[in-house]
Amino acid sequence: MLLSLVGFAQNRSKVDYFASNALGNPVTGNAGECYNGVTYVSYQGPLEDPYVAAYHHKTKTWVGPFKAGTSLMGKNKSRRTDNHGKPTLVIDSKGYIHIVFGGHSGTPDLGENPLGNYHYGKQIHIVTKNPLDISSWQEVDNISPFGTYSQFIKMDKGDLYLFYRHGAHRSNWVYQLSKDDGLTFSDPVSIIKTKQTTGTKENPVICDSWYLHFSKGKNNDIIATYNYHVCKGPHHDGERHNVYYMRFDTNRNECYNVRNQKLILPVTKEEADTMTLIKNTEERWTHNGIARLDKFGNPHVTSYEGDYEDKKHGGIKTLQHYYWTGQEWKSNNKTRLPEGARGEMLINSNNQIKLLLGDTSRKKGDVAWWVSDDNGNSFKKDKVLLKSKKGKFLLSNFIRNAHPDAKIIVAEKKGNQFVKMYLLGDNGPIYRSKKESEAVKE
Repeated sequence: MLLSLVGFAQNRSKVDYFASNALGNPVTGNAGECYNGVTYVSYQGPLEDPYVAAYHHKTKTWVGPFKAGTSLMGKNKSRRTDNHGKPTLVIDSKGYIHIVFGGHSGTPDLGENPLGNYHYGKQIHIVTKNPLDISSWQEVDNISPFGTYSQFIKMDKGDLYLFYRHGAHRSNWVYQLSKDDGLTFSDPVSIIKTKQTTGTKENPVICDSWYLHFSKGKNNDIIATYNYHVCKGPHHDGERHNVYYMRFDTNRNECYNVRNQKLILPVTKEEADTMTLIKNTEERWTHNGIARLDKFGNPHVTSYEGDYEDKKHGGIKTLQHYYWTGQEWKSNNKTRLPEGARGEMLINSNNQIKLLLGDTSRKKGDVAWWVSDDNGNSFKKDKVLLKSKKGKFLLSNFIRNAHPDAKIIVAEKKGNQFVKMYLLGDNGPIYRSKKESEAVKE
């Protein structure tokens, strides 16, 4: 009886989240990596500063979270949480951990921005003082301060690519390359271009603008899916349309479309429409999903689409799946996936498509696998990894070099309160003592 009571008390002292101090929409795409049996995860914490924790799989123990740096954003209590400076994480070949965070396009006092305009914050690069030690960090001044939507991609040979938008809406998307483990980075190279286009009486100034999501492709390739933002002035809103795809060959420093036709860089709206368009959504609005490759090297792309029903959310509801047959793009609009669900995609060796989605279409949200055995024509709900009674779930991309027990970072958002963070694997969340999960180290 006594042993049973002790076991019951121990179970009650553990929780399924590893931290409870995240803020806003706290997690971005490439926010974690598994290195030498340890999974390192990053997220946005109090005052929009970056936090990092680590899970040791052999000993089943946690370290952190530690505050890793200080953002220029989030310090004005009268201003709402910005969410653009969420940390992206990568580990170099020597074991030093790099994080870029804090940027929403920078401000004029940081200097001239030749590739775009200004808004808020500063893109900051920090590195651990010692390999694999998340308790101490230092800032390094070797990237542009004018970034936002920062995304680290690591290549097989160790090169580090940092992609981001070089300023506010009317700015080029660029990359900076490091071949020496992040000690130095190249100057920004424009990959897609913003430019003024035809205006209207209501909005005399309209610019071509973009949102891009990058992923590691096959061999030396980086793949990207993107959409087009109609950047209006003075009556600006979040209008975005269409679905695009391209491939960046890092050996040649050149971009290609799905037919292996070379693109002119930086890509313009005209070039994008002619060479890289998957779907012209016309009046329907879009948000970016992700691009992944099947066993034949053919890309599959997800996109979130909907009718313009309200200005706050743009009517973005339904997840669409597109795939390249080798000759054309195809899709099926009757997948019957839950409205509002978002997440990741995995295509296994049998060409089975699996979506890991945060579903909030019902009162009780969950994170679950949805599986298709017919190339995305239909999906069936499979294993549920996490449930919530009142909150909604926000998912990172799959963790780089992921351990089976820790594949993705998940945030549970409930209203305006601080957010709980989870680390999910094949068997659900990794547990931690409640005392540790609610402790914050700075």
